[in-house]
Amino acid sequence: MGATLRPHQTRILEQIDQAIADGRRRIMVQLPTGGGKTIIGAAIAGKTVDAGQRAIFTVPALSLVDQTVEKFYREGIYDVGVIQADHMLTNYARPIQVASVQTLQRRIIPRADRVMIDEAHRWYEFYADWMSRPEWADTPFIGLSATPWTRGLGRYFDTLIIGSTTNELIEAGFLSRFRVFAPSSPDLTGVRTLAGDYHEGDLSKAMDKSGLVADVVDTWKERGRGRPTLCFAVDRVHAKNLQQKFIAAGVVAEYIDAYTKASEREAIARRFHAGEVEVVCNVGCLTTGIDWNVCCIILARPTKSQMLFVQMIGRGLRTADGKDDCLILDHSDNHLRIGFVTDIQHDKLDDGRERQKQEAKPKEALPKKCPKCTFLKPPKTPNCPACGFKPQPKCDVVNKDGELVELRARAQQQPAEKAQFYRELRWIANNREYNSGWVAHKFKDKFGHWPNGLTYLAPLKPSIETLNWVRSKQIAYAKTRGASW
Repeated sequence: MGATLRPHQTRILEQIDQAIADGRRRIMVQLPTGGGKTIIGAAIAGKTVDAGQRAIFTVPALSLVDQTVEKFYREGIYDVGVIQADHMLTNYARPIQVASVQTLQRRIIPRADRVMIDEAHRWYEFYADWMSRPEWADTPFIGLSATPWTRGLGRYFDTLIIGSTTNELIEAGFLSRFRVFAPSSPDLTGVRTLAGDYHEGDLSKAMDKSGLVADVVDTWKERGRGRPTLCFAVDRVHAKNLQQKFIAAGVVAEYIDAYTKASEREAIARRFHAGEVEVVCNVGCLTTGIDWNVCCIILARPTKSQMLFVQMIGRGLRTADGKDDCLILDHSDNHLRIGFVTDIQHDKLDDGRERQKQEAKPKEALPKKCPKCTFLKPPKTPNCPACGFKPQPKCDVVNKDGELVELRARAQQQPAEKAQFYRELRWIANNREYNSGWVAHKFKDKFGHWPNGLTYLAPLKPSIETLNWVRSKQIAYAKTRGASW
């Protein structure tokens, strides 16, 4: 038997069915890493088989083929064939085909009544050609991605379903809470920008210097030891150097890149989960589709890309037994440059024109770090919402080299009123045994937005004002239901 679908997964399936019933045939589903995109794919595949129809589930990496088949099996979907080279499960007669895009684009595509494109932000021109063929015009194509923000993706998909946000899944307990520590900014002077992100060659030279602020290995030994860790580096040379520095410091560290054989990668994963490997240094290959039990992320790879940033952080947000939170050691300045993963939201697909409009808008000010307590303050907030500190004009603040400070997600820096109200809602929910979603919805009811990033705050006994506010809402709700209070 498969897993019981979570509320957001059931809601997504209903929205997909409704979109198809409304005549939509190009549907994109946005759901954070760890939200269960493959489970949704398995549910669609199961319904397709039950209806006597066929489906194709495509993946962009060879390593994801067997992983997807295993997940389908766990969900009770066994009648699966594989389209990948000479795979042992090759069987075109089976109604569900799991296909690597690399192999599929070189073969005749089998008939299908549903097509699912996993990790759809990794776009191939083959997909565009396939979707444009007349014989596939009426076949629903369903994209699945945590970050469907690739430029021009809106030209191929006409419907975006936002299944849930990272903050909502953290609040519901489906994703892990996280803490971020960050050093002072690395020196990226002279690093050029290419295709919207840092020039890799320039970046490697800048990040591989021995004099970098906040040495990666020492920081991890101080704060992250005992936590299974993924370290994201700039390129192969940088990643190998980091691995060797960890080994020299007595840390069991492995290295993975795009050329690491599947068998070797699987062996490293087994040792990682057995606790025999403490840190895995990688470059460009552990950002999508891995389900490892990661409790610490090292960001040694600066980026301007929200997609890459969210995918890296997402590797550490899956929940696990005994895992209280994910520790993020940001040696890249990414959080101060981009924001926090709970802040990043897109409500539409990019059709190529929207990005131009966004780039023409003035860029919002970034949060500032409180020099006293290290909280990040919202823009144009002179007093720190956490400790009340107000910097004096022309006051020079000097940070020691290598010193790390904890960052709070942007919503964690909201004015004290919002933080207190959220804590009081949590106390009420805990004592009345309300589900976690009640807190988020009541907060939004009062302030007009979700409590992004506040989930780290502990419950607080509510004030009379808060209790009265909650009571008034319950009375109003009861009246709408025709009940008496």
